[in-house]
Amino acid sequence: MSQSVLDRFLRYVTYDTTSQEDSGTFPSTPGQLVFGRALAEELRSLGLSDVQQDRWGYVTATIPATVPGVPVLGLVAHMDTSNAVSGAGIRPRLVKYTGEDIVLNEEQNIRLSPSEFPVLDLYRNQTLVVSDGTTLLGADDKAGIAEIVTLAQRLMAPDAPLHGQIRLAFTPDEEIGAGTDHFDVKAFGADFAYTVDGGPLGELEYENFNAAGATVEIRGRNIHPGEGKGRMVNASAIACDFQSMLPPMEQPAFTEGYQGFFHLYSIEGGVERCTMKYLLREHDRDKFGFQKYRMTSIARTLNRRWGEGTVTVDIQDQYSNMYSVIRNHMELVDIARAAFEACGVEPRIQPIRGGTDGARLSQEGLPCPNLSTGGCNYHSRYEFIPVNSLEKMADVLVQLVVGLTEGR
Repeated sequence: MSQSVLDRFLRYVTYDTTSQEDSGTFPSTPGQLVFGRALAEELRSLGLSDVQQDRWGYVTATIPATVPGVPVLGLVAHMDTSNAVSGAGIRPRLVKYTGEDIVLNEEQNIRLSPSEFPVLDLYRNQTLVVSDGTTLLGADDKAGIAEIVTLAQRLMAPDAPLHGQIRLAFTPDEEIGAGTDHFDVKAFGADFAYTVDGGPLGELEYENFNAAGATVEIRGRNIHPGEGKGRMVNASAIACDFQSMLPPMEQPAFTEGYQGFFHLYSIEGGVERCTMKYLLREHDRDKFGFQKYRMTSIARTLNRRWGEGTVTVDIQDQYSNMYSVIRNHMELVDIARAAFEACGVEPRIQPIRGGTDGARLSQEGLPCPNLSTGGCNYHSRYEFIPVNSLEKMADVLVQLVVGLTEGR
């Protein structure tokens, strides 16, 4: 039985697929495997071939070609959702936005307001999918999955447009930076790919941050505060000093576009010990290197003050700017731009202030720009997606396939 992209999306978000750092497993949470099994079964029911969920949880499948000579297209979306807000027990609902505040949760007075989120005014008189305010919605990236599976349904229909072979992949743990850790690019077999993992309808992205994670460990010495002079080393106070020595305006709250940032997203500890976790982000490779130098330089300064070994910094690279690869494959951007325009959508080319699986896949030899899903306010309880954007993005994917086939 044929299903709409909206029906799929509303069903998919009921699966709790929140990923979790430091779980010690891959995928990091069992719910992703449960959702993956359901996706694999759905793809088989649609008639796709080579459907499998491998031992790491990756779900892959093939839409067989109906015409020869077309490069193999890959489409990628991730199954997990961010742990920034709970993804358990998501209760989506449809609301008609008329310009007033949307009451997500009356009991807790949680509102989706145009005064705080002016982007709402772009969707006046449209039907939006929202959560109940106690969880995120999960459109990042279950909207992308719903759009890709709907494309598969349409291309398996008897009256489908001619197309080449298309490979689908649904990945776990993208939100914690591990989405391609066990992905076999060679076995996937695509000539190029697109992630469907962006925001508002029309986003087309082929630049992203260079990214690293930094863990700052601070060792202190506790003693009764009445006898602390010259003896106490307060790890939490040193943590405050560390943060204050970073550029105050280079935080997510003050940056946009190509501007990078230091993001302190976790701090835990007391006098004896304190751990700080940072995200380092920069589009420019040289500036990215200086960010890492600045972190280690601050540690050296504090160690001169408090003793060697008081502050340690461990920096791990996460992904690189895909532009270094995509600049040699700009025809992929042109194909996507034409697909948006064919559906009456104005493409908006902009840098990603984050990353996607496509960033790492590009570096591994699979050029992979990013396309919108249609949603807004991701990683928050204020997340929403217009129904029109869901439906239109499925149309865009069809036009992407048509354009690729006609240009063979």
